[in-house]
Amino acid sequence: MLNKITTLILTSIIILFSTNSKAAQVSLENPYVAIKKIAGNTFDRLAKDQSVINDDPNHLKVVVEEELLPYIDYKYAALKVLGSYISKVKNIEDKAERKKEYVKIKRFIGVFKGYLVTTYAGVFTQYTDQMVKFDSAQKLENKTKVKVGTRIVEEGKPDIRISFKMKKSKKGQWRAYDMIAEGISLLDAKQSELHGILRKEGIDHVITLLENKSKLPIQVKGK
Repeated sequence: MLNKITTLILTSIIILFSTNSKAAQVSLENPYVAIKKIAGNTFDRLAKDQSVINDDPNHLKVVVEEELLPYIDYKYAALKVLGSYISKVKNIEDKAERKKEYVKIKRFIGVFKGYLVTTYAGVFTQYTDQMVKFDSAQKLENKTKVKVGTRIVEEGKPDIRISFKMKKSKKGQWRAYDMIAEGISLLDAKQSELHGILRKEGIDHVITLLENKSKLPIQVKGK
């Protein structure tokens, strides 16, 4: 069930956030406006690169790296996934040991980024022509975090409610860091998956695990 929900969430990310070269012009000053503009470029990019993707599915990693990640706060997401491990490191009294752990955390963030690229690229292979409808924009006022509500609409199937958690940076730019679908948070799901491994095997093992997964080639079903 957890894998099914995670796949659903990741598929929704692809639908909403994949972009073409026009995405560089998208303003991130308003989370509601940004998501609509980015989503509007999705189909152009898929059509534009389809022949390349058919020849080399790994090109999807390039697409994600260049076009999707700029709109995902993967650093913040990675730290959220580590959860209480961060507090544990902060409480290490020995400065040298604490510094070593911070280096590992920095490496984890980089590996987590690569893992997301491969994961999202894999979901691209499942993409079909779904439609996205957006909830009305809400007043931002002085908020630094908001949820942007959407519905994934596909003929013959019930609508899927998706909420995007957006975070405002110090520079005033809004980026997605989490999604909630059918009551399940992507970050919570990933944290649950890795928590036991992190506790029993340590962060080095988790880094190796994600690094190996990030290097896997993209497979297209039926090929």
